[in-house]
Amino acid sequence: MQNAVELHNLNCTFTSGSFQLRAVDNVNLSIAPGEFFSLLGPSGSGKTTCLRLIGGFEQPTSGVIKLFDTDASRLPPFEREVNTVFQDYALFPHMTVRDNVGYALMVRGVSRAERVRRSDEMLETVKLGGYGSRKPSQLSGGQRQRVALARALINKPRILLLDEPLGALDLKLREEMQIELKGLQRQLGITFIFVTHDQSEALSMSDRVAVFNHGRIEQLGTPRDLYDAPRTEFVARFVGSANVISGETLHLESKRQYALRPEKVGISSASSTSPSSGISSLTGQLQDIHFLGSQTRYEVLVGGERVTAITSGAESCEIGSSVTLTWPADAPRLLEVQM
Repeated sequence: MQNAVELHNLNCTFTSGSFQLRAVDNVNLSIAPGEFFSLLGPSGSGKTTCLRLIGGFEQPTSGVIKLFDTDASRLPPFEREVNTVFQDYALFPHMTVRDNVGYALMVRGVSRAERVRRSDEMLETVKLGGYGSRKPSQLSGGQRQRVALARALINKPRILLLDEPLGALDLKLREEMQIELKGLQRQLGITFIFVTHDQSEALSMSDRVAVFNHGRIEQLGTPRDLYDAPRTEFVARFVGSANVISGETLHLESKRQYALRPEKVGISSASSTSPSSGISSLTGQLQDIHFLGSQTRYEVLVGGERVTAITSGAESCEIGSSVTLTWPADAPRLLEVQM
């Protein structure tokens, strides 16, 4: 089966005078048709530049971009089977919602009646039926986002690029739109490539995620792969939260680092019953307690290292007291040595 996207040894370097920035550094990547794929990373990690390279808004310094087996490395955006949704929506404020959605059809010379029919169909798809005659200023942020989606989808692209499209929305609306976006992608069956710096968005929506750092893919896998088996300290800390603890403290390989998720760690008073078989433990001093609603976070000092435990209930431990931390013996993940 042909891939929707293939990136081969892709590089993009920006030059200003004597200064050079390699925004994308030798990226290799394949994305399957119909996949919801996320590019995740902090600001400046290269994820947005990679998206813009796929869309044709930037040109690669070297390497190959293939879209459905066609070399698209030098094709302009309008010759690629791709459309893009931007964070700022980029709607025309003087046009109605219907005319915004049908703008690409107008440029192509499609008749007014056909534009109206197809625009109204697409507005129904994004749950905005009956909103066609309104102006963008009369809509909420979430509704404007849906208009931008409808406009990007009306030409039936085979790939939809989404550049942090939920970044301007408040938390509750963002969570609602995450569910709607995933549902829409399943309904349409097209490839979505989603850029975000929000790890919870990437984990909840994606089939697979590429974690970017300094222009490179640090790790690629399913959300569960990334969370349960981070390969590097960067991924462990960026995807969720993690204790990064020396092997010496854990009584494991002494010169290596391990990731241990806080929710894998239990806490009890130091005088409690000894851990059972298959459970590892350490004793430390409780430094702080944070109530998080449905969970409680405990900060414990163990051998000079700070270890976090997150539990679903409140434990009878006091700040300054000696406590025992426990976790499944196979929970710590050995991290790669970074060169």
